[in-house]
Amino acid sequence: MQASISPLKSLMTNSFSVPCKPLLQWYRANLRELPWRHTSDPYQIWVSEIMLQQTQVKTVLPRYQQWFQLFPSIQHLAVAPLDDVLKAWEGLGYYRRARFIHAAAQQIIAKHDGVFPEQFDAIVNLPGIGKSTAGAIASFCFDMNTPVLDGNVKRVLKRWHELPEATDKQLWRLAQTAIDTSQKFATWNQAMMELGATMCQAHRAQCDDCPVSKHCKSAFSNIEKQPSNKKKTAVKDVFWQINLHTHPDKGLWLQQRPNKGIWASLWTPPIIELDTRPNVEPCYIHLLTHRRLHFYTIQSKSEPVSKGRWVTDITDLALPTGIHRLLSKYHINTMG
Repeated sequence: MQASISPLKSLMTNSFSVPCKPLLQWYRANLRELPWRHTSDPYQIWVSEIMLQQTQVKTVLPRYQQWFQLFPSIQHLAVAPLDDVLKAWEGLGYYRRARFIHAAAQQIIAKHDGVFPEQFDAIVNLPGIGKSTAGAIASFCFDMNTPVLDGNVKRVLKRWHELPEATDKQLWRLAQTAIDTSQKFATWNQAMMELGATMCQAHRAQCDDCPVSKHCKSAFSNIEKQPSNKKKTAVKDVFWQINLHTHPDKGLWLQQRPNKGIWASLWTPPIIELDTRPNVEPCYIHLLTHRRLHFYTIQSKSEPVSKGRWVTDITDLALPTGIHRLLSKYHINTMG
């Protein structure tokens, strides 16, 4: 009996050719004008890659420029108070990324004499930097043949090879083969991400205009119905009592959240998590990736008993977007 051949092994032995020349030509002619594409400074590339994780380019652009005004170097970032770093990140969401950037800057100072490391293993060992982000930094800054495997690149590879259920392990091998074939490591990674972001999108593949459609096994097919091997995480309902203590002279009573959990290290009014859903409508519902936060507000002018402090101007503190929106419903000025 003939042994079965895995889809990946079969793929490696078939006639598929990596479309290096047409993709690179298309990228050079159509790339978007983005500030991080005009530098090989690893600090700037690193910050852009972290900001762009799960955040749209249009949201990142103004914050990226502001970041380097506040923290012009890794040294400035490392010595900055965490509150300042979180405030600078305000509005980008997923604040865990900001805490990782701050911790990584301190590690670079402590273990690498303040110089961003050039070796891949050292880069990937920094807090908050995974294999794909390390690959981007290593290729863009140090011209290494380290592939990127973000969501856009995964989608392109799956469609090229008509492997909608390919595992990450398989995709890493395909990505490595592609970048090795290209011989243009930094440009290849940028081109693959650009193709997925602009031409080969999740719910709209522009096969008619795609520079590599004739090389793609899924071209002009009904890509929207291709299965995904990613399991969806159920959204959990969370019920919070928000205690709003205000004072005409002292301002608003705030406390800092624990350094783990929802909105870690951010500033909020005192929050009590309720075991059950109250019998009244929430005053506000805020959606997170895997949580639906129901706010039940109690306004009080009494002296608070919880730990915290009075704040008359909160422009220097990082508050979650959900709290900003809640305060605006009660006409509490959040801009000082």
